[in-house]
Amino acid sequence: MKWADTVRTATEAVRSHRLRSVLTMLGILIGITAVILTVGLGQGAKAEVQAQISELGTNLLVVSPGSTTDASTGSRGGLGSSSTLTAQDAAALTDDAVAPDVQAVAGTTTTSGSLTNGTTNWTTSLMGTTPSWQEVRSRTVSSGRFLTQTDIDNAAAVVVLGPDTASELFTTGTPVGQSITYDGVQLTVVGVLSELSSSENTSNNDVAIVPSSTYAQRLVGGTTRDAVSSIYVKATSADTLSAAYQETNQTLLNIHGITSASDADFTIATQESILTAATSVDNTLTLMLGGIAIISLLVGGIGVMNIMLVSVTERTREIGLRKALGARPPSIRRQFLVEASVLGFAGGLVGVGLGFAGAVIVPKVSSAHVLLSVPAATAAIAVAVGIAVIFGVYPATRAARLAPIDALRSE
Repeated sequence: MKWADTVRTATEAVRSHRLRSVLTMLGILIGITAVILTVGLGQGAKAEVQAQISELGTNLLVVSPGSTTDASTGSRGGLGSSSTLTAQDAAALTDDAVAPDVQAVAGTTTTSGSLTNGTTNWTTSLMGTTPSWQEVRSRTVSSGRFLTQTDIDNAAAVVVLGPDTASELFTTGTPVGQSITYDGVQLTVVGVLSELSSSENTSNNDVAIVPSSTYAQRLVGGTTRDAVSSIYVKATSADTLSAAYQETNQTLLNIHGITSASDADFTIATQESILTAATSVDNTLTLMLGGIAIISLLVGGIGVMNIMLVSVTERTREIGLRKALGARPPSIRRQFLVEASVLGFAGGLVGVGLGFAGAVIVPKVSSAHVLLSVPAATAAIAVAVGIAVIFGVYPATRAARLAPIDALRSE
């Protein structure tokens, strides 16, 4: 029997038992749909993280304070809980003689605060920083201006709002030139930041930025007014990021009088390390969900084997007749393997279609992003056919081994 005849006969055998074939394909169909969606969700999450990191700049270092230790109990706080970084540390890193590969530095201090505009109030992240923050974080303003050195020198009561913050506080008109209130202090809005379009993290768009001097002297204050919660360091380029890292690390160690790097009271993270960590988490989740999808495929494969065994039993006389007419065992085996392949291919094809449909629906009902992958879809169909063939080998071999006389005597 030619291959074309084999495929036609296998297709007719599958079509003649439509309900049974559909139920057989169900396990494979669910598995393939799960594979498409899990891979798509993993790729979408990874692409989203990469886009966020790229918007903030790949040549960025983030210096955070070390941890605190309670002298009485010996309990240690988490990283960033100490006040080991100061505005003087940030100023030292701007010296070209000390850190020639550092382009710009910005120390920041952040707290959560409620801003008020008339009867409207909104709780956001209040940040005190310097004019260099705009360059370091690669942000632009959509209207008005950013902070200036004059604002710092005079501890001016001015504020730059993130786009989300501005829209919450000002439903009509332009915010620039209007006033808002924080803890009884009136602040004039001098600018609104441009939106980071790819960011799902609202902290990038929901923020209120004031001069560091205003933050320390007029708004928050505190016993450690010179302390900063983090220092952002921008290298001259992505190629000099490693050199900037070494210069930043050594400068801070010298200022803090620390001789061993293992005793450092600060940590330095790069955007690349943040991306690597986030990608690792995404890959782990994708692998876990993919494992569940593979189990579904295996269950589907068992279903194929079960139905093929039933088919062999039902068609015993047909097999005997074909052998009596000269059909050889390889031809019989090929017939049933092709039937299994048709079931796997059909299940895989429908599963991919449902996966693509899910990729369109999921983003509309949730914040998740699904990135479709044609190679992954093709591989999924190939896996479906492969599993069907693997689980169809035993029934096909059993059919090929039937003796013609025994098969013809079967009722």
